[in-house]
Amino acid sequence: MFFGISDYGSFVAAIILFLAIPGPGNLALITSTGKGGIAGGLGATLGVIAGDQVLMWLAVAGVATVLATYPTAFAAVQWTGALYLAWLGWKMLMAKPGDAPVLNIRPRHYFQQAVAITLLNPKAIVFYMAFFPLFVDPKHHLGLISFAAMAATIAGLTFLYGLGMTLLTHHLAAHMRSNPQIGRWLEKLAGIFLIGFGVKLAISK
Repeated sequence: MFFGISDYGSFVAAIILFLAIPGPGNLALITSTGKGGIAGGLGATLGVIAGDQVLMWLAVAGVATVLATYPTAFAAVQWTGALYLAWLGWKMLMAKPGDAPVLNIRPRHYFQQAVAITLLNPKAIVFYMAFFPLFVDPKHHLGLISFAAMAATIAGLTFLYGLGMTLLTHHLAAHMRSNPQIGRWLEKLAGIFLIGFGVKLAISK
């Protein structure tokens, strides 16, 4: 028992698995590193952490229940996120050699981009609402202290994961700079995936 968290080891393992699942956050992290180097990747990592923390505490406050009560509000958030991801993907897909990068070059812009991508994924709120109760022991739960420990664990693991992905992506990107054609094709592939994520988010129930 750790700060009222039941089976802390399984909690950590589940978060790591969740981080490794391909999705818009991972794609933003990889793309940001490819465009902005280590600083861009770390900026995106901090953006994902910030967005996750907001969604997590909204879930704790019961926002997911409100969204479930008012399906129109949930649908609006869902469609906004879908359109945003699809718009980013389309810009990347249609970019031509010499065009300005879709994701800006300053780390703070990568941070803002990652925050937006994370916040516009309403499924994350539902995930946290369904996920937290699995590791809450009513007899030993410490209220906000337990949730704060969960939040700190998620933030720490996300930072370590993002740092690892950033260093790996930066290393691979250095080998591809000698062949710009590969980079352009990877950017278009990332655009296709972003559009796909947007469509999947829009049609999901």
